[in-house]
Amino acid sequence: MNTNSSGTGRRRAAALAAVAFLGVTLPAPPAAADTPGQCTYPAKQYEGRPWALQRVLLDEVWKQSTGKGVRVAVIDTGVDVAHPQLKPAVDVGSGINLIPKDAKDENGNAVERGKEDGTTDTVGHGTKVAGIIAARPAKGTGFVGLAPDATIIPIQQNDADGNGTAGTLATAIRHAVAEKADVINISQDTANAIEPTPLLKEAVQEALDKEIVVVASAGNDGLDGNVKKTYPASYEGVLAVAASDRNNERAAFSQSGDFVGVAAPGVDMITTVPGGGHCADNGTSFSAPYVAGVAALIKAKHKDWTGKQIVAQIQQTAERSVAGHDRLVGWGVVDPVRALTEDDKPIEAPVAREGVTKAEPPAPAELHLGETPEERNARLATYVVVGGGVLVAAIAGTAIALRDARRRNRATTRPANG
Repeated sequence: MNTNSSGTGRRRAAALAAVAFLGVTLPAPPAAADTPGQCTYPAKQYEGRPWALQRVLLDEVWKQSTGKGVRVAVIDTGVDVAHPQLKPAVDVGSGINLIPKDAKDENGNAVERGKEDGTTDTVGHGTKVAGIIAARPAKGTGFVGLAPDATIIPIQQNDADGNGTAGTLATAIRHAVAEKADVINISQDTANAIEPTPLLKEAVQEALDKEIVVVASAGNDGLDGNVKKTYPASYEGVLAVAASDRNNERAAFSQSGDFVGVAAPGVDMITTVPGGGHCADNGTSFSAPYVAGVAALIKAKHKDWTGKQIVAQIQQTAERSVAGHDRLVGWGVVDPVRALTEDDKPIEAPVAREGVTKAEPPAPAELHLGETPEERNARLATYVVVGGGVLVAAIAGTAIALRDARRRNRATTRPANG
């Protein structure tokens, strides 16, 4: 069964043939940072700070953690260490190339496999993914990875011709486990909506049993409300990541479903490309590494937290429009600052928040359709008391008026000399 990457990856001209990545038809984003059109490798350097990083107080995040000491496996099309922002981030000795040695393109021609350590990338997809996670800071660009001190394990498992399979993906996951990965990023899914070979699920479970955080893209087949499970994102324990846009809403192409755990920026994502420079791309392929970067930050700060607790922390602190989970963006759009600062103690699972709790409804006021004898007697007694008070006041007032009248009458009949 073929595996397809979840990005809309702009391929190098020489690798454009045949099997497309699992993407959707979108307006072409700016390629080389400031020039519209096809992205070629190497590309121009992006000078500003990409929008997906502008929304994060990076200095505040990095006071808490930079991902130092955390190993993140990127299972993809390889990671090109020729990029200056990635060369110091990649552990070359831990990488592997799992593309079959006899791999062919759709025309039956041998494909370019690259180095055995997974450090070449003719497609560019894996290089983009790795940059979002751990690209080092560099002069002349505002782009940087979310976890700039994390280490990348490069695993080349797929290519532009779809030579990766569910079986090689399982092998890649096991290699990541053997290389002591703390986080595994899988920005691809199986081509069909049916559950693939059990080997893949077993490999994922092996990683989860080792307390490794497994992050996978949800997929890009969400247009027109299409809903389907994707693998490995749908496996229990895997953090499935949907794509959000600049408004923190689900990107139109992003796959929906109950399996979606969280969302992250996935539109116009500036990142590293083979040979140097930066390009923009769209897809849940680039949302997943955003979350993998946050997972690396949390792991570096809380070394004793389990994989399940790290996932729960990311979900619990996500920005949401509803109190709980929904099928579009899961528990919300990831918030790196909250994930790193609202972390007094680990949690095992996310819960609805924003003060929404189940409470007893207020008791309605009693509706009286009549009155009891006791109530009637009390009412009449009140009338008597009030009426008596009014009568006394009236009598007193009349007596005073008569007295004053008599006095005036005596005054007017008194003798003039008297």
